[in-house]
Order: sequence, then structure tokens, then C-alpha cells
Amino acid sequence: MEFSVNKTDLVRELSLSQGVVERKTTIPILSNILIEASGDSVTLTATDLELGIRCLAPAKVKTAGAGTIPAKRLLDYVRLLPETEVQIKIGDNHWASLVCGRSKTRIAGMSRESFPELPEMPEPMAKIPMGLLASLIGKTIFSISAEESRFTLNGALLQLKGATLTMVATDGHRLALVETENPLAEGGEANAKVLLPRKAMNELLKLAAETPDKDAGVEFAADENHLFFRLGSRLLISRKLTGNFPDFERVLPKAHAHIVQISREELRAAIERVAQFSDERSRAIKVRFAENEAVVHSSISDSGESEENLPVEYEGPTVEIGFNAQYLLDFLRAVAEPSVAFHFKDAQSAGEMRPAGEGVNYNYRYVVMPMRI
Repeated sequence: MEFSVNKTDLVRELSLSQGVVERKTTIPILSNILIEASGDSVTLTATDLELGIRCLAPAKVKTAGAGTIPAKRLLDYVRLLPETEVQIKIGDNHWASLVCGRSKTRIAGMSRESFPELPEMPEPMAKIPMGLLASLIGKTIFSISAEESRFTLNGALLQLKGATLTMVATDGHRLALVETENPLAEGGEANAKVLLPRKAMNELLKLAAETPDKDAGVEFAADENHLFFRLGSRLLISRKLTGNFPDFERVLPKAHAHIVQISREELRAAIERVAQFSDERSRAIKVRFAENEAVVHSSISDSGESEENLPVEYEGPTVEIGFNAQYLLDFLRAVAEPSVAFHFKDAQSAGEMRPAGEGVNYNYRYVVMPMRI
């Protein structure tokens, strides 16, 4: 196999594979990237058996063929080359020769025979704008459980129902739900409910960052064991999480006694400052609603205390609720709207935050369990 490829194109596509390539593996071939040259392009494939990515780069192919090269070593080296064409040749002994200007390098590869086969993508069931999918992920990914024993919570539920897209994530202490219309829905036939692993969500965010056109459509498909996301010449394949996601609709509060609207930026800044005096492990702070004010307070007995007072329109009873500061900050950093609405009942009930104000054209609910302080 022999071909030449532009260094910038190669680095861009290799970079997308790095989050998928298995670094510490007992199967050496999974540290390699599969390179297949044919026609006028090279296809780069990486997998860790849970996740797979396939990218294309334009190339001048002299001899078609395939081989594998250590992914990290290849990227680290090619990144340092001058901005010009790189000639790559992989011989029958699986060694790769790279020539770029005056630079000549040889890298030991492995036979492509032992590289895992990735499944073929079935017929797409829906098309979703890349920017919209990234927005759904950004508003829910922080609520995914980090406890591996709770594997059904190690991802988000993606639900397609006609033209409506819903994504839900929870770790048992909080729940993020976002629901919106899909402008690329065709005929409203799509109907699917799948568990999307956190790692796949992170890779989709990277694909979105590499896509200048946020309205570009991602083709979504699923088979018995895998999920497929195709964006142009790039394809991300993820194993489905097995098991049943909790009945999240039972967790969502039906009604709240009180609603307070607050400036998102003021509340975020106040919590960040007050949280400096919260316990490092629990990150506990108190939020008190009293007549026309919201007070954020925290104290550590041996270090100090901090309190912030925010003006709000509120005339109900005084209510003080304990929260994990990080949980509140995750939501406040995920929304773009200038105002948020705080929905609450009492100190023992879950609080809920939503974006507020004019122009909110999607449903975003963030439910947080209270803490005893």
C-alpha cells in the first residue's frame, strides 16, 4: 500500500480517533489505527470494541491496500511535520515508511487481519442537526452516573418520537431532561428509545466541534447491539447500553408551590464564590428564599463562611434548602438564557431549575434532590 496525503487532513482525522483508541489494552491491535487506501481517499478506523470511528481523508493512492499503525505514535509524529504532503508506504512486513520533505521515518505496524471488523450501518431512521444533538448532550451529560455498577445510568436515554427529540440523564441525585423539535424530521415516522453511553456522547461533541456547519444533518441508525451516527464522511459506532433506564417521568415533580426567576449569571457567580467555603467532598451550600431575596450561604467551621444576597420577586414563606453547589453550577453553565426559574416546595422536596424568559423554544428540566446540612 502506498499513498500521499496532506498533513493537515491527516492530523485532523487522526485527532478524532484518539478518544476511541484503547491506550492501556491487553489486545495490542486496539492501540493501532487501521488505514485503508483505495480510489482517491484513505479510510482511518479505530475501535476499543465498545466504540468505533471511521473517517476519510482525500489522498493520492498509488497502490491500494490496508495496514495498521500505532495511532498515538503516528499522530504525535505527523503533527510535528511541516505543512505539506506526507507519503506513506506499508510493506508486506507491516512496517510503515513515512516521507515528508527531508524527514524519513519507519514505524512498526501490525497485520490488518487481526483488526476487529466494524458492523455495517443499517438504513438511517432519522436525521438530526449536529448542533442540536450537541446541545442535547451538553445539557445532560453532566448528570450521568460515574458509578460503573449502575450501568444503566452510565449513559443518557435518547428518545425519538416523530419530530420530537428527548434526552434524559440521571445519577440518582439529579435528573436532566431536554426535549425539542427536530427540524430535519421527515414525515414523523422515527420512533426509537436507546441508551447512549457517555463515551459516545463525548465523541459526538468532538465531531460537532470539528463541524463548522451546525445545521449539517447526522444520520442516526441502530441495530440489535449498536448505534450509528454518520456525519458526512465520518461514522461513529457505539455499542448500546443494555438494561432499562429508570421511569424518569415518575421522578419529575408534577407541581411546585413556588417559582422564583433569577439572573443566571448573577446566581452562577454567587454560587461559585460561596462554594469556596463549602465542604470539598459534599460541596454543600444553602439556598434561602425569603421576602424579595435569595440568599446563598456556606460555611466551614475552621476556614470561614460566605454569603451572597440576590434580589428576586418572591413573597412566599421563608424556605431554606441544601444543595450540592456543583450540581447547580453544572446547569447554570449549560444554559444560555439570561434568566433561570427556580421551582421549589420545601426543604425536603426536590428543587427544579429551568431556563426562563422570552424565546425559550424547548423544554429543559433539571431536578436536584435536596441535601441535609
